[in-house]
Amino acid sequence: MARILAIDYGTKRVGLAVTDPMQMIASGLTTVKSTEAFDFIKKYCEEERVESIVIGEPKTLDNKPAELELQIGQFVNRIKKWSPKMPVYRVDERFTSSLAMQSLIDGGVKKKQRRKKELLDEVSATIILQSYLESIQ
Repeated sequence: MARILAIDYGTKRVGLAVTDPMQMIASGLTTVKSTEAFDFIKKYCEEERVESIVIGEPKTLDNKPAELELQIGQFVNRIKKWSPKMPVYRVDERFTSSLAMQSLIDGGVKKKQRRKKELLDEVSATIILQSYLESIQ
C-alpha cells in the first residue's frame, strides 16, 4: 500500500501529516511556509509512494465556505494539474485547531511549546487525516 498525505492549508503555514504505508496510523510530518508547500509536497510524493491527498475544507459555522477556500481551491487545482491521477479528497476542518490545542494540552506539551503555531498546524493536519481515515473505514 501507499501513504495518504494530509494538508492543513493556511495563508502563512501549511501543516502536513501522513499515514504509515498500511494506512493505519496518522502522524504529523512537518509544517512548511505556504509559499514552499507545493514544492515540498511534490518532492515528498516523488520520494514516497503517496496514494492520495486529503486537504482540509474550511467552513463557517453555518456550513458556508470560509474565505480561505478560494486560495485552497487554487492550491488543489495546482496539485491536480501537476498530478492529474492523484485523488484529492476534502475533509471538513472545522474545530481542528481547537482540537489540536486540546490534544497538545492533554499530551502534556508545555505552554512554551504550544505557542509554536507550526506544531499546532502539524497536529491539525494529523486530525484532518485521522478524520478521513475514520470516514473510510
